[in-house]
Amino acid sequence: MANYDDLKKKAKDALETIADVSVEAYKLAEEKAKVFARKAKLNAEISREKATIRKLKLDIGGVYYDLHKDDADDALKELCASITASLDSIAAKRCELEDLKRNGGDDECCAETEEEPTPEDDGGSDSDDDEGDNSDE
Repeated sequence: MANYDDLKKKAKDALETIADVSVEAYKLAEEKAKVFARKAKLNAEISREKATIRKLKLDIGGVYYDLHKDDADDALKELCASITASLDSIAAKRCELEDLKRNGGDDECCAETEEEPTPEDDGGSDSDDDEGDNSDE
């Protein structure tokens, strides 16, 4: 019987050791999960703040352009001229699209009568194409 009691005690000790190690592993995993979650949350908050900064910089640029497109500082004169050229190009292309929509492009382009798009309309979005936009029709 001594061997059975001895074997029983060894098995009990082994199970207690396994339980203690499991609890410690669980606590360590729980702590690591908390740290990982906090890191992920902080990274997401940093990304949101960077996106806010990018949007504000774009807004500042749009306001500056609207206020100073004809009298920009020397450092920004070339950039304002490039924006104006791009806006003119957009207007011409929109006119051509309208001509194509109306009658397959048989008319003269209406670039002279087209209103100039504003930077808010055309400067902030790369996905701003008129393919699905029927708001003017």
